[in-house]
Amino acid sequence: MINPDATAHSRARTKRSTELKKGTGSPGTNSTDVADVPLTSVVIDGIRVELGDLPEVVVLDMPRDGIPTVITAEPALARCAAALAGGHGPAAVDTERASGFRYGQRAFLVQIRREGAGTFLIDPEAFEDLAIINDALRGVEWILHAASQDLPCLAELGMWPDKLFDTELAARIANLPRVGLGAVVESLLGFHLAKEHSAADWSRRPLPEPWLRYAALDVEVLAELEEELVALLAAEGKLEYAAQEFAHLVNAGVPAPRVDPWRRTSGSHALRNRVQLAAVRELWNERDKLARHRDIAPSRLIPDTAIVAAAKAMPTTVPALLALAGFHGRAAKRDAPRWLHAIQEAKKGTDLPPLQVPHNAPPAPRIWADRDPDAAARYATARPRMAALAAELNIPAENVLTPDHLRRICWRPPTPITAETVAEALAELGARPWQVGATTALLTEALAHPEPLPPREPRHDAGTD
Repeated sequence: MINPDATAHSRARTKRSTELKKGTGSPGTNSTDVADVPLTSVVIDGIRVELGDLPEVVVLDMPRDGIPTVITAEPALARCAAALAGGHGPAAVDTERASGFRYGQRAFLVQIRREGAGTFLIDPEAFEDLAIINDALRGVEWILHAASQDLPCLAELGMWPDKLFDTELAARIANLPRVGLGAVVESLLGFHLAKEHSAADWSRRPLPEPWLRYAALDVEVLAELEEELVALLAAEGKLEYAAQEFAHLVNAGVPAPRVDPWRRTSGSHALRNRVQLAAVRELWNERDKLARHRDIAPSRLIPDTAIVAAAKAMPTTVPALLALAGFHGRAAKRDAPRWLHAIQEAKKGTDLPPLQVPHNAPPAPRIWADRDPDAAARYATARPRMAALAAELNIPAENVLTPDHLRRICWRPPTPITAETVAEALAELGARPWQVGATTALLTEALAHPEPLPPREPRHDAGTD
């Protein structure tokens, strides 16, 4: 283990403590109840309080307890579970994936830190699941950054929190200008986290030491970051908002698999021929099956642009296929017969996909004035008022109310339009209680009494006076 007294983390803590003693105040004890964060001021009870000079940013280059050994055996995993169960306070949790390298979004490293237990790096590939770790953390709050990205792959390992704190979502509700982990840590803690390994191939074995150092540092700062964000949210009366958002993430569970995921092939929306669309489907499914078998990211076989190019050209020979954009290299040549077969299946198939899939979502707002002028007026009235409310709350508009919820309730409002029916409609859409409380009065007025749309300018054909 590395001597923690020699780490940048220790030096940063010492420096920060010294600066606090010089008169900037201490989190939770000074008049602002926030730490010496790189913000020029905060608003408390309607009064803006200046925070003074900013502290120097200190680079974190080594975990305070050194770099943990990666856990790859059952006895070590059992010891890890026992240590975590015996720890205290929340557990900081993170994962590293191999997006763009391997098939799917599974975790290739799980990092956990809890006070009284330490930091643990677990190789999930070495175990059937991590249920033993999940059991050790029953009833414990998990701290994650961008939980929606980590929770699905943790669920694959048999892990799911009973409660959580999402530092990214908290940063959004606090309306910080940047919400990436490195940016938030630097802004609120005065530490610099290197992020150059975030897009690395974490399926590589053995993992290089600099990567392990990076992974351990990611969870080392989360507990302290939560404290700062709690203080910041409490100062602006937003702590309950965040709590409801976190509970929603836990209760929502893992999103259901998409129906017809092949329809998300980039560029396929421009196709207006059902046979070509069938070719996209067959090529996508063949690519997905092959990528799963080889455990490789589908885009490393052929990109979406190649699928769409082949669907448009419908080639019948290998040379014609390989002449298309995206079909290059030895791998494309080796698998060319697969892609040609998929195209042939599309040509002779009778189960052609429809160009449009029925759904209950409203159309794009840009065409509302033609399709439903009343709905367009409601939306044109509600949207700027929502923006003004968001500015007043100092929360991004998309977090005050999901844009899809706003569009849906403006497109088809409840009948009759009353505060009670609007609140009920928002709740049915999935709005959290704090969102319902903040937006119901505004939306009720906008839906019941929309402002008239501005007169539309007459259209002139080209070449006329």
